[in-house]
Amino acid sequence: MSLPDTMKAMVTMGHGGLEQMVLHNDWPRPAPAAGEVLIKVAACGLNNTDVNTRSGWYSKTVTDATTGGAFEEVGEEDPTWGGNPITFPRIQGADICGQIVAVGDGVDRARIGERVITDGWLRDPDDPGNMDKTGYYGSERDGGFAEYATTLAVNAVPINSDLSDAELATFSCSYSTAEGMLTRAKVTARDTVLVPGASGGVGGALVQLAKRRGARVIALASEAKHADVAELGPNMILPRAPENLRAALGDEKITVVADVVGGPYWSNLIDILERGGRYTCSGAIAGPMVEFDLRTFYLRDLTFTGSTVIDPQVMQNLVKYIEAGEIKPALAATYPLEELREAQAAFIAKQHTGNIVVTP
Repeated sequence: MSLPDTMKAMVTMGHGGLEQMVLHNDWPRPAPAAGEVLIKVAACGLNNTDVNTRSGWYSKTVTDATTGGAFEEVGEEDPTWGGNPITFPRIQGADICGQIVAVGDGVDRARIGERVITDGWLRDPDDPGNMDKTGYYGSERDGGFAEYATTLAVNAVPINSDLSDAELATFSCSYSTAEGMLTRAKVTARDTVLVPGASGGVGGALVQLAKRRGARVIALASEAKHADVAELGPNMILPRAPENLRAALGDEKITVVADVVGGPYWSNLIDILERGGRYTCSGAIAGPMVEFDLRTFYLRDLTFTGSTVIDPQVMQNLVKYIEAGEIKPALAATYPLEELREAQAAFIAKQHTGNIVVTP
């Protein structure tokens, strides 16, 4: 198969606003190194990590909610998820669905032609469980907002599904994040899980994956999106931020809060947790700075878990769930790669319910 030397790519040139994403029609096509594969990208999902990395929101100098725009000050030493600098220019995008078209040394050529989705966590092959040796696709190396992309062979996960490329590109980041959170919180069928931001990509995944575990699920979402959220199967849907959350919940006893929202409403979520309850977090799109009463934390025997780097087995499990039809995609909209700026603007404005995908 003859491959072009150049490709179309949306390249992030530095921290800042949407203008930092620049379309190139003649960007050098990458070649797979030893242990890597080359994927012809069919679709690539858009996630908060793409927005936050571009804007520099992960830096401790930023205390505002995720806006997607430029911030007055972004620390040079900690602007990424891992608290380290990022190298520009960078092709972002972690959630590829596509086909392997070439392999590097040491990779079985029989993999050429495989349909795959990507595991975004880049691990040390000799020490895969070491969180300090991890990187993220589209952050520590170029990702999928392009016609072609390379990744470690182990990170290109084969999948057999009737779902479309765009539908499959919704799973990797959002659903692995959600499954990682539920795993850290040890959610079982005995739990009732409260999910703020249930209309978002991770929120919708949390609803489905918690239900898959047999848990009872209470979703919080803006009322305009309740019909969409209802299709995911929660037991109850409440407004995004009820004035009196305890009253709105009625007799429901919340044992787990699975949160990617944070912000000024955060203390309300903690206040309604049952004694011995668990709070798990993998985001703070409404703001990272919260009011925290330590007395609530220790007097009620609560457990807090942060969740970022996931176990290597999570993506393998997700593929099994997808192939068995146990979870479904929440595809909100598809944009051509040339309109990635518009896609991110819509994503930031929460114009859609679910995940947004771009196609080369």
